[in-house]
Amino acid sequence: MENYTMMQFFEWYYPADGSLWTHLKNEAEKLKQAGIDAVWLPPAHKGTTGGISVGYDSYDLYDLGEFDQRESVRTKYGTRDQLLDAVTTAKNAGLNIYVDVVLNHMGGAEETEKVTVRKVDPENRNEFISEPYEIEAFTKFPFTGRNGKYSQFKWNHECFSGVDYDAATNETAIFKIQNNFGDGWEEVIGDEKGNFDYLMLADIETRNPAVRDELKAWGKWFHETVKFDGMRLDAIKHMSFNFYNEWLDHMRGELKKEFFTVGEYWSQEVGLLQQYIEATEGRMSLFDAPLHHNFHTASVEGKDYDLTKIFENSLLAVNPELAVTLVENHDTQPLQALEAVVEFWFKPLAYALILLREQGYPCVFYADMYGAKYKDTGEDGNEHEIILAPCAELERLLYVRKHLAYGIQTDYFDDPNCIGWTRSGDDEHPGSGFAVLLSNNEDSTKHMNLGQGHAGKVFVDHLAKHTEEVIIGDDGSADFYVKAGSVSVWAIKG
Repeated sequence: MENYTMMQFFEWYYPADGSLWTHLKNEAEKLKQAGIDAVWLPPAHKGTTGGISVGYDSYDLYDLGEFDQRESVRTKYGTRDQLLDAVTTAKNAGLNIYVDVVLNHMGGAEETEKVTVRKVDPENRNEFISEPYEIEAFTKFPFTGRNGKYSQFKWNHECFSGVDYDAATNETAIFKIQNNFGDGWEEVIGDEKGNFDYLMLADIETRNPAVRDELKAWGKWFHETVKFDGMRLDAIKHMSFNFYNEWLDHMRGELKKEFFTVGEYWSQEVGLLQQYIEATEGRMSLFDAPLHHNFHTASVEGKDYDLTKIFENSLLAVNPELAVTLVENHDTQPLQALEAVVEFWFKPLAYALILLREQGYPCVFYADMYGAKYKDTGEDGNEHEIILAPCAELERLLYVRKHLAYGIQTDYFDDPNCIGWTRSGDDEHPGSGFAVLLSNNEDSTKHMNLGQGHAGKVFVDHLAKHTEEVIIGDDGSADFYVKAGSVSVWAIKG
């Protein structure tokens, strides 16, 4: 079986010039040749800020850059036609397409309506701090630019469970809409903020049968339009798991396609990820946020971090079949909401840990492939310029994953500052097998075994950190080397 790798083909600060879909079209062949098998695209629909929206502030799910809405026809990434053209080219190159599905909330409503609400304590959303009263809420979405094309569904306050703004008084708070579908919020996994169903904007009420039917109809339309192969589900921590159980079953049953699906339940508590997997009965994979946090901590602590514990409390350790591993994403990059940067020196080590091992489905981040440059305001209130260099070792690590990362894995996690593992290789992949060594401190050496099938073979550092050669002994083992704060991958010469 081949080793598959996905890539997040965007970063938060990608230029808002409508060029991303064309960029994907131009890069598709190169990505496939580099060892990428699937690309996760950003939200393709129109957001509240039109042509500059990253897409996570959903406005019109049916507008893929086709209608003059929110002061723009195209989205941040291009037009509908450019999207479909890029997808066709990418699929012809052999790439799978994963789309970003954002169904937790909507914003940018053109009209208000009087809505009965109760205010809640923002730190404990289960606690009401007012009696019912009326506000003016932005909950009506006529989508006049689209004018009923593709769907004539009318979104109004019955379609939402909460809002954060009263247009009559200009008050910002969390208002629980009093509707016919339950006094409280929808059931979610975890007790953060009492109940973290409400996240932002107008929170979609998926207990409303009409809403569920509309989102099912949209999902079918979206697939028939874009022909995607899988999905990334946004903000599932804040949504009903019952809704996604029903919605995914409908999508897979109606369209007769499995649809690889990964959910974003962003928490450092692996127990909560396990609870979500149990509640959804394994219907989707999850991003391994706890492992990302381990990478962040290891990169900050340097030689004081115990590398033998790098996989502790991770989804990869307890449920590897459903773990999508990552080093960075758009939310964790510098100046972003969940900023938890993996320091540059550690990125090659982290990528080796997700790309060159047996378990997990690794996801490569756009900025680590292409780099990024941008400005934004930090928590200190000042503007900062960020320049992210590409990870120079990434291309070679992708090659090793695709061509050499096969066979029995043997771990040597026996030193807090230097860990390693070997892969024995297999007959189906000529030249496969290697030895990996990581150090977060000084230059190090470790004796490791690849199996007697490699006896007498000459190995070199595929990452070119060392120039010397290593000859494998009669028993299949040898001493391998790594430089301080680095990673080396020793593979058959030639």
